[in-house]
Amino acid sequence: MPSHIKKGDQVIVTAGNFRGSIGEVLFINLDKSRALVKGVNVRTKRLKATQQRPQASTMEKEMPIHLSNLSPVVDGKPSRVRFVIKADGSKVRIAARGGRELHKLHGARTTSK
Repeated sequence: MPSHIKKGDQVIVTAGNFRGSIGEVLFINLDKSRALVKGVNVRTKRLKATQQRPQASTMEKEMPIHLSNLSPVVDGKPSRVRFVIKADGSKVRIAARGGRELHKLHGARTTSK
């Protein structure tokens, strides 16, 4: 089944601690149904001072978020996604809000006999 979210999409978080946050999808792991979104679900890790790193520091890292908690953004609001096959045979993702084309999944299909 095709995913309603692709790498590079602008998405909004619909549930959880980061609800309402908007960011760009950097990576998708379909096996675990998780996505890495820029600026969302940022966790902080404190690093101790070592011989290789004499100065202690803090590292901030984006953590994956489940795909069910994300929706594509259309006009600043979350939207559902429809999959439509056009007359020329190409398959596209369409936003349910506004009907804007989000992404072309594949080009026109040619029928050869």
